[in-house]
Parts: sequence; C-alpha cells; structure tokens
Amino acid sequence: MAKHKIVITGGPSTGKTSIIKRLEEEGYFCFPEFIRSITQEVKNSDDTLQIVSNPIATVSDPYDFNTQLMKGRINQYKDSRADDKEIAFYDRGIPDVLAYMDLFNQTYDTPFIEACQNYKYDQVFLLPPWKEIYTSDEERYESFEEAQQIHKHLLETYSKFGYNCIEVPFGNVKERSTFILQHVI
Repeated sequence: MAKHKIVITGGPSTGKTSIIKRLEEEGYFCFPEFIRSITQEVKNSDDTLQIVSNPIATVSDPYDFNTQLMKGRINQYKDSRADDKEIAFYDRGIPDVLAYMDLFNQTYDTPFIEACQNYKYDQVFLLPPWKEIYTSDEERYESFEEAQQIHKHLLETYSKFGYNCIEVPFGNVKERSTFILQHVI
C-alpha cells in the first residue's frame, strides 16, 4: 500500500475535487469522491426520487446507502493500485460517512466506528467553507449554511478519531495544492 495515505476533506464546494485533479495532473495517485457514483446509481434506479439535500438524507434506506458508501471508501483505502506509490490522496475519507450521519441525526453501529478505527490515514487536510466559491449543482445539494454545519461535523468526527486536521487556507488551486504538498509528512 501507499506509504502515506492523505485525506482531503471539507464540506461541499470547498475546492476538494479541483485540488485532487491538480494533484493528479502533477502525477500523484488520487482516489475520486466515491459518493458521486452511488448517488447516480440511486437516481438511475429510482426515477421518482427527488434529491433536495444530501443523498443520505433523502434516499429511501439511508443505512444501506451509508453502508455502501463506507464499503466503497474502505475498498479505496485497500486498493492495490496505490501499492507502489509514495503517497495516495483521497477525496474524502472513511470518517466523512460518520460526520454526515451525525449531521443528519442518523444512527450507526459498531462496524462504522470500527472502520474508522481500523483504517487510519496519515494526514487529513480540511478545506473550510468558502462563500465566494460556493455553488450548488446536480451533485451538490446543500446550502452554504449546511456546508458550514458539515465542516463543523467533519472537524469533530476526525478529531474524535485522533486526527489533527490541517486547515487549508483560501487561495487558487495551485496555491492550495502547494500548501498541501508542503505539509505532507
């Protein structure tokens, strides 16, 4: 596995995906945000579903959705494609699932907690809410106010599992990517 597993997380529309794309362009191994694929699957399988907030708050079976999401993130963590890489970057990590479940007052059991305890990342970079770049779209349903709440829950959840989140300052994609690379252990 990669020697260093680095999470880039934050609420919606904070610049995570742009940074991940930039790091990929620079030759780093990066895992994309997993929720996008299962959200699309859910939308395709239920054409009556109207997602008006985060998918985990509107799907018919949030527990199943979150279980799929957790398994997908664990599979990314274990993915053998990163075996020969010095660093692997992840667009969100396993604890993100619990942070969102906490936000939407959803219960989770021991397997969710154990996944966060058993699959540890080396570093976590947290992107704060940024009103100037915030947009919503067909995959990003939350309001800016919800994005602020998500940020709070992400920080609390990662801290609960022993992470010291490094907040990425505002700036253009290159500046933010450079900041992350300068702080990677």
